[in-house]
Amino acid sequence: MNSLKEGISLRNIHKWQIVVAVIFSCLMIFSTYRLVNSFMRVKNASEENLMLHNSIHKLMDASDHLTEMVQRFTESGDRRFMEQYFIEAFATKRREQALSELKRAKNDAPALESLQEAMRHSLKLMDREYYAMRLVIEAKGITEYPAILKDVTLDSADIALPPADKMRRATKMVLDDEYYVQKNLIRTEVNNSVQAIVNHSQKEESDALEQFQKELNLARAGILMIIASIFFVVWLTSHLGINPILRAVDQIEADSPIRETGANEFRYLAKAYNNLYFMHKKSIEHLNFKASHDELTGAYNRAGFDFLLSSLDLNSTYMMMIDADDFKTVNDTYGHETGDKVLKKIVHVLKSNFRFDDYVCRLGGDEFAVLMEHSNVTQREMLAKKLEKIDQELSHAEDGVPSVSISVGIVHGSQANDIEALMNKADEAMYKSKKQGKHTFTFYEM
Repeated sequence: MNSLKEGISLRNIHKWQIVVAVIFSCLMIFSTYRLVNSFMRVKNASEENLMLHNSIHKLMDASDHLTEMVQRFTESGDRRFMEQYFIEAFATKRREQALSELKRAKNDAPALESLQEAMRHSLKLMDREYYAMRLVIEAKGITEYPAILKDVTLDSADIALPPADKMRRATKMVLDDEYYVQKNLIRTEVNNSVQAIVNHSQKEESDALEQFQKELNLARAGILMIIASIFFVVWLTSHLGINPILRAVDQIEADSPIRETGANEFRYLAKAYNNLYFMHKKSIEHLNFKASHDELTGAYNRAGFDFLLSSLDLNSTYMMMIDADDFKTVNDTYGHETGDKVLKKIVHVLKSNFRFDDYVCRLGGDEFAVLMEHSNVTQREMLAKKLEKIDQELSHAEDGVPSVSISVGIVHGSQANDIEALMNKADEAMYKSKKQGKHTFTFYEM
């Protein structure tokens, strides 16, 4: 009687549901046992097909890697890309591995023939890549390079080119239409090889699936009986609210809103909780944003800047220290309201020209900083073009905001041992821009 007055225990009902599920699971195990042999045939056929697909794509991946390395080498002249190219070509040898793995497969002659043709096109393309790399070697005056490139003979016209033209000639050779015609031939033969594998494995998989389908139909009949017998238990537990309550407990522990499902009473409680939850989250987010962002411009403030520095990866970050030129004159001439508009304009132009995941900060007054993460030293030319574009946009007077110029100091994190040294060097480069007459940018030089 006491248990009836206190209500039905949801915990006990849940336990009984587990017991019923275990019983019916045993019945399902008996039914699925008959599926094992036919399933293994399908599984083995699929695994072999997948293995062959992966082997074929190794050749294309290796070809694409060689292309990427030679293109980077011709653009930058960095010998590390040349070294990576020859590691793939003569050490890793993924193309040769792909051919070897396909040769071990049975009855795949058409696939092997297409892949061998792709390999021939890839080797032919390497002659063009060797020539381009030799041009870069001559242009950059590189003295140590693989012996195979020493056998490459340059045309007299190419030898006579100045270094800059040799670099342009090399870059064009690995980027023009003729180069990509060869790349497309490789890709076509790889696709032909894949199609041959598909055709070969289709019949084997089809036979295995047919037998598996017969066994599966028998298992389905048993599963339908199990579903019908447990339906009532599932409906009862759901109706009483086990799932809504247990899910709500987990969501509260995970600090997330509650799903508004279940009985009307539960929906009411969930809605009341969610209102309080979102009000609390909104208050926290508002406080966090105000604490780390400049109220005038929306950029990170000094506190936010210091927080970003605490997790900065020096080896992959550019830091820019920025100072608005003659900002005091703007305030004196146009007033502080216009001066505020100028500060907003600077932040807007910086944000619109840098990436979404770069950080624009206002350190105070007319001093700004930009942290450009995931950037290596070789992006210096790209960064210079960005700053030139920013300078042009700031020079335009519009909407009552006068033109303004900035002086920028730039340093890469790899040039500093710690954050303090990085900031000092950025400041030093910025002050050098000021001494040069402002309205410019300076890269820190060791």
